[in-house]
Amino acid sequence: ARPEHGSHRGGGAMSRLVAAGAAARTGRTLRRDLRTLATFVRVYCHSQHRAAERVPVELRTIELAALCGRPVELCRVCRKLLQHAVVMRLRCPYNQKPICRKCPTHCYAPEYRAQIRAVMRYAGIRLMLKGRLHYALHLFT
Repeated sequence: ARPEHGSHRGGGAMSRLVAAGAAARTGRTLRRDLRTLATFVRVYCHSQHRAAERVPVELRTIELAALCGRPVELCRVCRKLLQHAVVMRLRCPYNQKPICRKCPTHCYAPEYRAQIRAVMRYAGIRLMLKGRLHYALHLFT
């Protein structure tokens, strides 16, 4: 019996192309998700914590300023939330990441889960009202 296409041990060119395409899509999706997280937290922080001192967010694994096109400056509380959110997104075990509220695995710590829910609700509405619909659509995809 002949093995199905791509199922034999060596893989083959088609299997490598499919895997490379999936990796590229995953990379694009990950970058989009991280940019969206940073944007939502920034909108929330700049509105809700106006008087707080802000400093640029620095992450060990990702150059957030390059990803977002500018430095992301947040207060201490929002900086911790974004750092936690980025780590959780990077650790997500699902290849097609579901919406967090529909995910079978709740990876956020309870206090961060409540905070990110408030951030998404607040910033999603603000971005939609400003005509940044593509960010708001992220809530539903």
